Amino acid sequence: MGYKVAVVGATGNVGREMLNILAERGFPADEVVALASRRSLNTEVSYGDKTLKTKPLDQYDFTGTDICLMSAGGDVSKEWSPRIAAKGCVVIDNSSAFRYDQDVPLIVPEVNADAIVGFSRKNIIANPNCSTAQLVVALKPLHDFATIKRIVVSTYQSVSGAGKEGMDELFTQSRAVFVADEIETRKFTKRIAFNVIPHIDVFMDDGSTKEEWKVMVETKKMLDPKIKVTCTAVRVPVFIGHAEAVNIEFEKPITADEARDILREAPGCLVVDKHENGGYITPYECAGEDATYISRIREDQTLENGLNIWIVADNLRKGAALNTVQIAELLVNRGLLKSAKAA
Repeated sequence: MGYKVAVVGATGNVGREMLNILAERGFPADEVVALASRRSLNTEVSYGDKTLKTKPLDQYDFTGTDICLMSAGGDVSKEWSPRIAAKGCVVIDNSSAFRYDQDVPLIVPEVNADAIVGFSRKNIIANPNCSTAQLVVALKPLHDFATIKRIVVSTYQSVSGAGKEGMDELFTQSRAVFVADEIETRKFTKRIAFNVIPHIDVFMDDGSTKEEWKVMVETKKMLDPKIKVTCTAVRVPVFIGHAEAVNIEFEKPITADEARDILREAPGCLVVDKHENGGYITPYECAGEDATYISRIREDQTLENGLNIWIVADNLRKGAALNTVQIAELLVNRGLLKSAKAA
């Protein structure tokens, strides 16, 4: 049985990647529809060896559509996801609009697949923040073994996390540096070329940014509400691929060798950890890859039951598009779409 799938935001970085991954993984779709705003009407996007022309979201009838992959931003999702869900179409939303709604499951299939059964309350499933997704993939198997008490996360997030505008700004500014042109700052608060910016999303009352808050709240929701989380999120001049340096405190003893063995067997994880030049993964190397890479696994000598690890993943794939498609696959593999249709 094939399904009818709609991709909203099909002309954006993540939307295009969703279409690519649906085709790559052979998702059982009889029909795939690319939707976007009116200003992108009839823009051509690739789906495998096919070319699709985008249709306007506000004119599309979702009756008979089984799954909607939503990647059009929080405001669009807040307006449209409940309306689409009311048509019997399951929405898998990549924005932050419903992540913190207790009636909406927040899912990373390698971490909390069983939570997906709660989708029927609103017919909406949330995809986590890109930096959280790769983090919890690496933390889950370690938590199962030794129980995590506290994590300290420092993120190094690529400009693609800020969309096409962020990538364009890094390119334009980098070129301007070499030809001595004036450097214009539009998308980011400061120059991003050859610089790092310790500011992603808006500031909150306690001095944290919303990006840092997302990591804390989403990790607790998906992994364990008892885990203490603190985060500093930094934008770096890299086009694709987020990296994270994570310090972990456990309740029970765990060695670096045990952690390596656990992570080598964990779904979605790939350990590259040699104590030699180049014996680790960088964002450049993870671009276009599905795995969450873990390197620099070592014991923290200042902390009882402590480890340091380095986590890298393609934020457009595992951090967004791939995870969304994996959620759709989970719905299919567990037979949940059939019950949704019957309802």
